[in-house]
Amino acid sequence: MARVCECCGRGPATGNAVSHSNRHTRRRWLINLRSVKADVGGGESLRMRICTRCLKAGRVKRAV
Repeated sequence: MARVCECCGRGPATGNAVSHSNRHTRRRWLINLRSVKADVGGGESLRMRICTRCLKAGRVKRAV
């Protein structure tokens, strides 16, 4: 399963890890995903993988 937020579509970022001797190797910054029960309306809830940025911004309403 891909590490992608189901709300905003954000995924891992890529770049270089730079050592003290200035060697560059490729690395990934993984997003902070949480599996939450989200209220989708009509009294229905789904389990979704949502990033913490979306949860903090209130883009997804958690089911009680």
